[in-house]
Amino acid sequence: MSSDDYLIQSGQTGFDRILGFIIPDRHARGRMVRLGPTLETILSAHDYPPAIKHLLAEALVLTAMMGSLLKEDGGQLTLQAQAKGGAIDLLACDYRGGELRGYVSHDREKAAAAGTSPRLENLCGEGYLAITFDLEGSGERYQGIVPLEGSSLSEACERYFAQSEQVPTLLRVAIRSEGTHCVAGGLLVQHFPEGEEGRERLHAKEDHPEWEHVAVMAGSTRHDELVDPYLSLEDLLIRLFHEEREVRVQPLAELSRGCRCSVEHYQSVLASFPEDQLAEMRDPDGTIPVDCAFCSKIIRVSA
Repeated sequence: MSSDDYLIQSGQTGFDRILGFIIPDRHARGRMVRLGPTLETILSAHDYPPAIKHLLAEALVLTAMMGSLLKEDGGQLTLQAQAKGGAIDLLACDYRGGELRGYVSHDREKAAAAGTSPRLENLCGEGYLAITFDLEGSGERYQGIVPLEGSSLSEACERYFAQSEQVPTLLRVAIRSEGTHCVAGGLLVQHFPEGEEGRERLHAKEDHPEWEHVAVMAGSTRHDELVDPYLSLEDLLIRLFHEEREVRVQPLAELSRGCRCSVEHYQSVLASFPEDQLAEMRDPDGTIPVDCAFCSKIIRVSA
């Protein structure tokens, strides 16, 4: 066991947490995340090939960072990719109140043939990525859809923010996998050229001098820094933006695997089915088996 593995297993580092920050003078905000045990727990639900494991790890980092942008407790961010012609059929991740879950439906043979680090478009074929923000308090839902093109999910998410929200956004994700252990980290930085968050962004420009400066500093992040168990997120933030007059740090939620596959949840779902359909679903013992793709468990429900 390497020293890094020991740190991951013993929980002695800052894994499974999100750090928020604001750079007032640059009208910028950001998120940093580093996943360890929670990521391993989610990945362990299925025997994913390397390329699929890498894709899901990236998706979970992105989901955590974007989901933490929600201001309302109880709000949910869902990232879903549907594709055809490639190794991926469906990718689904969501974030709610610090809880993460994710799953990938895939063709194992095609995934193995794609290699260990395929481009996103080569892995997925044709398809789209949908990013949905659900606000619990108001009941409002916002969704943006972009094609599954380019080299990575991070690129697709940057296009989402540029097209759907007109917010210049930089995303960086790093993944390190050694045997059964996997660590992933990410950085999200956004610019609000009109000043305070929430004001109308009529003149969002990616060539704005303030944004150019922030993007250059954030873009200097190295892959190994994002997954280094000995480098705290706070120290990495200082490395990147030590020249700024002020950087406000906002410790956010601790992260955990949050599958919602309870008997009560499935009973409420099945309650909407007519009795004749429920009868077809029941096993001889009178229960209905429900297979949760997120955690690979079969829940038996009386309905």
